[in-house]
Amino acid sequence: MIGYLSKRVVSWAVLVFLATNLTFFLATWFLDPRSNYADRKPPLPENVVDNTLTTYNLNDKTPILERWWTWLSGILFHWDWGTSPIGTSVNTQIAYRAWTSVQLLTAATVLATILGITLGVYTALRHYRLADRAWQFISIAMINVPVAVAGLAVVLGGIAINQRVGHSVFYVAGSSSIDVHGFFPVLIDRIKHLILPTITLVVVQYAGLHLLQRSLLLDTINADYVRTARAKGLTRGTAVRRHALRTAIIPVAVGIAFAIPAIFTGAMITETIFGWEGMGRYFVNSINTNDIYGVIAVAAFGAVATAIGAILADLVVVYLDPRVRVG
Repeated sequence: MIGYLSKRVVSWAVLVFLATNLTFFLATWFLDPRSNYADRKPPLPENVVDNTLTTYNLNDKTPILERWWTWLSGILFHWDWGTSPIGTSVNTQIAYRAWTSVQLLTAATVLATILGITLGVYTALRHYRLADRAWQFISIAMINVPVAVAGLAVVLGGIAINQRVGHSVFYVAGSSSIDVHGFFPVLIDRIKHLILPTITLVVVQYAGLHLLQRSLLLDTINADYVRTARAKGLTRGTAVRRHALRTAIIPVAVGIAFAIPAIFTGAMITETIFGWEGMGRYFVNSINTNDIYGVIAVAAFGAVATAIGAILADLVVVYLDPRVRVG
């Protein structure tokens, strides 16, 4: 097992390296940091713009291979991911925004997964009954609600509750307050900021997991090994949870693992609505400001998250499927 994981880690490390370097050339090709200075009033002399871009290793007049090696050697020898066209360190931005996104998306992903799988099992055990049809209707409705609409509805609900109570139970903007000190006050403040965006992400994520888990479980709920388990004395619910669910949950678990990078970089709408400076907003801002190294860093982050998700998917499959362990 250790040998297998080592091979997977090495192979994914090579893929991450290649993907990150390919992103460098694509970002350099499509983004133009020089255009950031084109609309300055009064216009900057060309030599000033050249010197500024050269300082940040962004001068398009420098051969691209030279810029690539300067960027790559900075990462390999100093772990320096470069500088934006306005002189901001990419390392600082990624460190702050990645941690901000982790706080928001970890809780949302865990809760959405638990809720989706639980509802999938609950409705599969009651398929075609009133509870099943009601939850299917709710989940299908949630799938078709745009993230922006769900986020605004949650914001309005939070504001209404705050007004009803008379003080701020929930915060609707930002990830933290600047005037809060001490462990428990900071923790409570962060939770108040987390609740509304977490609810938004749970609402838009759980429904797909619910419907997928229900469909997969219905395919295995009457399998021979489940009927055998019931013949040995297990109740229908226990037999389904212990045996049918173990098989039916594998595709869901693999899908969740591979969805990790998309969740991190794709939450830009939620981050925009609630003012969270996470990876999604940073990716959009990097493109808008022609920040080549910011785009590369986000792509590298996504590649690493994909690798982690793939390795976790392998571990989940090995844990859930005895046939894979034997193989």
